[in-house]
Amino acid sequence: MRNRRRLGQIYVLCAPSGAGKSTLVRRLINEFPDIRFSISATTRAPRPGEADGRDYHFVDRAEFDRRIEAGAFAEWAEVHGNRYGTPKDATLGLLESGADVLFDIDVQGAVQLRRSLNFGCYVFILPPSRATLAARLAGRGSDGPEALALRLKNAAGEICAAKSFDYLLVNDDLDAAYARLRAIYQAQKLTPDRNPDLIPALLAEFEEDNG
Repeated sequence: MRNRRRLGQIYVLCAPSGAGKSTLVRRLINEFPDIRFSISATTRAPRPGEADGRDYHFVDRAEFDRRIEAGAFAEWAEVHGNRYGTPKDATLGLLESGADVLFDIDVQGAVQLRRSLNFGCYVFILPPSRATLAARLAGRGSDGPEALALRLKNAAGEICAAKSFDYLLVNDDLDAAYARLRAIYQAQKLTPDRNPDLIPALLAEFEEDNG
């Protein structure tokens, strides 16, 4: 079949801290290395070992503000005094080339991204229970009681926003949760909007035969 162009898909994964999102993302990237991570622009200084264009696009605040005014970001936010944003044209270019783009962003960024691009696959990863999430966070050993309580409070607020996502994935068992995420990823590659030339190309063959 001729002209089987496929557009890439946007995959947005959100979760409260401790839900196991990072582990699931690593497994997905390891199995499907063609998935691209979105590279954000940021006003913060590079950390040791970070490279411009590989880890982030490092810009000063004036340049970042100029890009906001120009509508250059699909989404942006200010976190701990620094700004982070997703370059819109670069993302669309990757999708046009057929690459799938994975976003590991917060709920507010996901809302902005959906509003800006109006398509994509939005997955919210949930813990099986509050008690399980609290145990996972405590098991890290990196937070005191006050910090742990704040993370759980923030988790409740994030979970409230989960109903607006396309898929809810409960991470009760890692292997089972990954199998569900993998199925979502593969199914989204087959949607009509990501394969706009598939049906017209096939119909063209019917028309040729009839001609």
